[in-house]
Amino acid sequence: MKTACLEVANTPFSPAILAWYDQHGRKSLPWHHSVSAYGVWVSEIMLQQTQVATVIPYYQRFMAQFPDVESLANAELDAVLHQWSGLGYYARGRNLHKAAQLIRDEHGGRFPTQFEALLKLPGIGRSTAGAILAFSTGTRHVILDGNVKRVLCRYHAVDGWPGRAAVAKQLWQLADQHTPQTRIAEYTQAIMDFGASCCTRHNPCCESCPLQSQCVAHQQGRAVQYPTSKPRKKLPVRAADLLVLVNKQGEVLLQQRPATGIWGGLWSLPELPEGALISDWCHHRLGYQVEQMVVGNVVRHTFSHFHLDISPFYLRVAAVANVVMESGLGVWYNSQNPDQRGLAAPIQRLIKQIPPQIKERIL
Repeated sequence: MKTACLEVANTPFSPAILAWYDQHGRKSLPWHHSVSAYGVWVSEIMLQQTQVATVIPYYQRFMAQFPDVESLANAELDAVLHQWSGLGYYARGRNLHKAAQLIRDEHGGRFPTQFEALLKLPGIGRSTAGAILAFSTGTRHVILDGNVKRVLCRYHAVDGWPGRAAVAKQLWQLADQHTPQTRIAEYTQAIMDFGASCCTRHNPCCESCPLQSQCVAHQQGRAVQYPTSKPRKKLPVRAADLLVLVNKQGEVLLQQRPATGIWGGLWSLPELPEGALISDWCHHRLGYQVEQMVVGNVVRHTFSHFHLDISPFYLRVAAVANVVMESGLGVWYNSQNPDQRGLAAPIQRLIKQIPPQIKERIL
């Protein structure tokens, strides 16, 4: 690992970033209209691993339904995950809900504005806590999100994957040295915007970059080689047979997943155990007889640590006489008039792709 020998204090880094922001930065995003710590918090959690354009409509809907900590804390988790459906990384939504309840119960419903108190809330790390306070209070706090890491790695030609502890420590030190004493909220937004729209991961705008004369990676002609990529590991592949049971009302059977694990707390489709026969399992486990079946195409969904190959089986079913579905095994869901229930995006897509011969109602 090495860092170019630059005297950080004498570089025009933060003034250049702020000047760029004054001309090119985004100043009308929905969360800019409120400097409440709550609104900033929601936006920062949504923006983790998700692009701004994707987040905007989710943020607007979420804030309309949960305008403050109390409304979020008092909501059912299903209602929260319903607003999160399709945004991915659902642990973020669960952590928001849990953190709101902790704020209600342990902080009297007042969003904490102390750094250490924020770090104790689920889902809030060092950079997110810094961003929340920088935006909502204007106090000097350092951030180091993915965009900032990329800018600093290039500007100083920092070798090594930023996920390594030693590299991360170095980047935090550089981020701290570059963070100015004034215009904190603007600088925090500026450096994130700069990384997102100028010092981009692919095809960075080096020729129009205000930092190009001091950027070591640019001077070396190696900008796109920074930051160092995470060492690649081949993702394992898992498989699951999911059953899309459709009753005579055209409703789909859903089951709620455990609170932890993939799609934790969301509603999904029944998963056929390995080696089980579809008709027998539906009859004895769920109390339904399969009248018609269509085998769907395998769908691959990729998580951070593995690929999941989903084999969907579309089934039109009728209740079996004298057999009742066990309590707690599921609910019937009307996709034409959906309730507030959190569904993972792949499950939503499978429901939308029900074949006509299965979907048509039995009169």
